[in-house]
Parts: sequence; C-alpha cells; structure tokens
Amino acid sequence: MRIRVRYSGRVQGVGFRATCRAIAGRAPVSGWVRNEDDGSVLLEVQGDASAVRRVLHEIAREMERFIRLADETTIADLPDERGFEIAR
Repeated sequence: MRIRVRYSGRVQGVGFRATCRAIAGRAPVSGWVRNEDDGSVLLEVQGDASAVRRVLHEIAREMERFIRLADETTIADLPDERGFEIAR
C-alpha cells in the first residue's frame, strides 16, 4: 500500500519533515517527505497497510497542532523502494 498525503496548515518551519522521518524510521515503511512551494508538506509512505496507517496516525497525533488539513490519496506502489528520506 502507498499513500500520498498533502498536509497544510503551519507545517513548514516547525520540524514537520524531521518528525515524519523519525516516525517512519521506526516502522517497516519506505517513502519520502518534502516541503512544497505553496507552504504545504507532501508525504508518500509505502508498506503493509497496518504499518502505513500506524505511521500516519502517529504523525497526526504528534503534529496535530500544526495540521489544518491532511488530504490523503492511495497511489501505486513503487517497487524496490528502500528507506524513508527528506526529499528536496
């Protein structure tokens, strides 16, 4: 399963990407997170459904005070992706 989430609110300049990377690093998932020019943060996370949901739940819990909206879409898996990184 691979999910793309666009987070909006006060999500840049508050450690959002580093928090996402730390949470994802504790789970058997892969993907990336990056700042967007419009002030949002875009994240893609891939793994088994329960691991992906745990990561997204933990991000929502830890960063809820900064998130105004989380727009989630299921997308196609990327074969052979490894690790979770902050993309530029």
